[in-house]
Amino acid sequence: MNATSGNTPAPIELTLRKRSRQLHVVFADGLAETLSAEYLRVHSPSAEVTGHGVGEGILVSGKQTVGLEAIEPVGRYAVRLIFDDGHSTGLYTWPVLYELCRHRDSKWQRYLERLREAGARRDA
Repeated sequence: MNATSGNTPAPIELTLRKRSRQLHVVFADGLAETLSAEYLRVHSPSAEVTGHGVGEGILVSGKQTVGLEAIEPVGRYAVRLIFDDGHSTGLYTWPVLYELCRHRDSKWQRYLERLREAGARRDA
């Protein structure tokens, strides 16, 4: 997984941790994060989540206990994550995955704010 997309460093390690429902990612520039399956699912780059217009996309709730079943490589530029709720349509390109890692805390806080504003919950 050493190919890059533009100026985005490529991941040099992707470790699926099924029991803890996490994906550990290490990029060539040293950025390393452990992302929860819930975080990855609610920030999926699929049209189902991002929507078809401009803005923050569709709010996905009730995914607190979602798990990751598998990681499938897509060429040398992305992975497809297979979630245990059946979702598998988003391609996590290296730039998308890098942004999710780099801005994990702020994206997670914004997600929690959006849930509160909508009166939605993380649990099903």
